[in-house]
Amino acid sequence: MGNSVRKGIAVFVDQSRIKSVQNSALGAEGPKASARRLSEEAVAGPQPQLKGGREAVEGYLCKGGVVIFTATTCSRYAQVSEALTLAGTSYFTVQLDQRGDKQEVQHALWQLTQQRSLPAVFVNKSYFGDAEKIFQMHRDGTLMGLLRTELGSLSEDGYDYDLVVIGGGSGGLAAAKEAASFAKKVLVLDLVTPSPKGTTWGLGGTCVNVGCIPKKLMHQAALLGQAVQDSRRFGWEFEQQVSHCWSCMTAAVQKRIKALNFSCRQELRDGKVAYLNAFGELVTPHVVKATDAQGKETCHSASVFIIATGERPRYPGVPGDREFCITSDDLFSLHHCPGHTLVVGASYVGLECAGFLAGLGLQVTVMVRSVLLRGFDQKMAQKIEEYMVLHGVQFLRPFVPTKIEQIQDGRPGKLRVTAVSNDGKETYEGEFNTVLLAIGRDACTRNIGLDRIGVKYNQQTGKIPVDEDERTSVGHVYAIGDVQEGRLELTPVAIQAGRLLARRLYGGRSTKCDYANVPTVVFTPLEYGACGLSEGAANKKYGQDDVEVYHTSYCPLEWALPGREKHSCYAKVICHTPDNERVVGIHVLGPNAGEIIQGFAVALKCGLTKGQLDATIGIHPVCAEVLTDLTITQRADGTAAVRGGC
Repeated sequence: MGNSVRKGIAVFVDQSRIKSVQNSALGAEGPKASARRLSEEAVAGPQPQLKGGREAVEGYLCKGGVVIFTATTCSRYAQVSEALTLAGTSYFTVQLDQRGDKQEVQHALWQLTQQRSLPAVFVNKSYFGDAEKIFQMHRDGTLMGLLRTELGSLSEDGYDYDLVVIGGGSGGLAAAKEAASFAKKVLVLDLVTPSPKGTTWGLGGTCVNVGCIPKKLMHQAALLGQAVQDSRRFGWEFEQQVSHCWSCMTAAVQKRIKALNFSCRQELRDGKVAYLNAFGELVTPHVVKATDAQGKETCHSASVFIIATGERPRYPGVPGDREFCITSDDLFSLHHCPGHTLVVGASYVGLECAGFLAGLGLQVTVMVRSVLLRGFDQKMAQKIEEYMVLHGVQFLRPFVPTKIEQIQDGRPGKLRVTAVSNDGKETYEGEFNTVLLAIGRDACTRNIGLDRIGVKYNQQTGKIPVDEDERTSVGHVYAIGDVQEGRLELTPVAIQAGRLLARRLYGGRSTKCDYANVPTVVFTPLEYGACGLSEGAANKKYGQDDVEVYHTSYCPLEWALPGREKHSCYAKVICHTPDNERVVGIHVLGPNAGEIIQGFAVALKCGLTKGQLDATIGIHPVCAEVLTDLTITQRADGTAAVRGGC
């Protein structure tokens, strides 16, 4: 007697009856008929002495799908798994020699299949065939069709899914949920590779876990410190010493992030989007292999793929960088206060981190190779540097690190940094508690199988060229978010592109993502909001003679009582004069710059002119009103003296 499966429940069959059925099925009717006949001929009967093996097999089979029973020493497993992968079929593998009840399970399998050889393949709880059968069906081209017939529940195109999204960040999740809203079968694959320091995180991508969200919260923590100092001039009296607790802040920040991780998971469940915490790698044009943290592999076929894997921090490749340095991947969950910190790099990530660390009372030095905020308006970048220096941040330029050594263990410990100037004529050596690398980011595309299926990408940066429809060089593969070459690396951009792509693919829409005049903000101690062209870009595009820049310095009313700096805040509007002074760029440096620039971005999208700005009545007394009353041009007065009035 042995066991079989009927309608998801294990039952027992007479071995002689199975034998005759098996021979008949495998000889003439094929594995589909074999599976059907095994179920039809089943006759119940208990065998208590094999209960452990039976229950183990039942536990694997009850979930349905494709299950392979094999052993790590089985030479044919790789060929069988490859054949199933090429057939576009996902599967679950059971390694018998890694189980303590190996013999019991093998005996239960023999009773079910009358086959001693491994691997044994089951489809939807029924025996499908051994290695020879799989090879034969693969050779004669019937494997994919038979598997799809047995499995059912495929997409309209005959694949496991209509869409597989590789990457669980903001853009990928937006695309997945939007596609599912059109009743499409969607799978999201996302697994975070730990940083060299071992940091990892949950669903939601960079923004939720190690980017926008924790950065803004820590920026707010620093602003509150300044507010405490200012409050005495507004009548607040307190005697106790005010100090900051790093671990309390990070615990609160991480609690918020965990809540967002849960929300991301819940939204996928509510939208009926399948999700696997697994690393996605394309193995054929329509099949992706998913590998989870324990190394378990499954394969899934899809009609369309979206690459939304994002970026990770770059390391300079000098001795000690991965061993002793941290990046933004690690900072926001760091259990101990970083202490005296060297920030290597003057990107927006570097300056934002340097800013809030200094605002929390830490000593901070920024090592700069060349310019601050490359790609942004350089006059605004210069003013940001001046403000940060005024508030205690030191800048070391132009230097790059050549070696990082640990000279004292601990939390945070002590590191020695050796650097050299760009021209190689000067060297620098300094000691810090923490070194934070912020020298750029690389797209996570090099090991996801793009080469295997012919998707072209930049070999140096990993960025993927796409057309205006977000399509890569392979027609059914798309890319959104930070992995795109030459596109803005912003969370709202990725979300918009993902949603619009899903609507074009499945909703009959035609709207494409507009990458022009996208507002952004840099959360330095004095926030910098921008929309449109920088001054340099405008001069290059239109010619300096056809560009007029209106500008002013201003002092927020809230800064008057504490006696804060009068000349730090600054705003400018860049106009293309031959086109009725159409506004092509707006830049604001001051408190809440992000809130200001968001509203003006709408006007820019609508073709705002300087005359329309002048005709707008401002709200008094707020910082944004300076943009409605700009009369001084940079050509006439480059100093932009502080505005008078109340």
